[in-house]
Amino acid sequence: MTHVITEHPYFGVFVLFILTSVAFSATLWAARFVSRKMARLDTEKLKLSIYECGPEVTKQPNTISTQFYLIALLFILFDVEIIFMFPWAVDFRLLGWFGFVEMLLFILLLAIGYVYAWKKGALEWHSIK
Repeated sequence: MTHVITEHPYFGVFVLFILTSVAFSATLWAARFVSRKMARLDTEKLKLSIYECGPEVTKQPNTISTQFYLIALLFILFDVEIIFMFPWAVDFRLLGWFGFVEMLLFILLLAIGYVYAWKKGALEWHSIK
């Protein structure tokens, strides 16, 4: 029975999957353990102390505008879509008219998404006053 399992064409993939899962879990655990041991928890007072003649330090919540995340998400989205065009450009002659029409539809969908984001105001940066 064991001989049959090891001759399966996907046995190596299964073994690599198991080893990768174990290695990832061990690395995650080790990083968490080491970071907790090395972290200095006594520096909070120093961070809140006045430096020379500076103003009194006040704790503020660490909030970042959701507009930043929206701009970053749109950047990544359009960046990945542009990267998709490079393999198409390399094989443009092999794809023929079908590939050309397919890319025109892709660019049309890109343009629709861009106009939608523009109309919703996602591309405008709102300053906090």
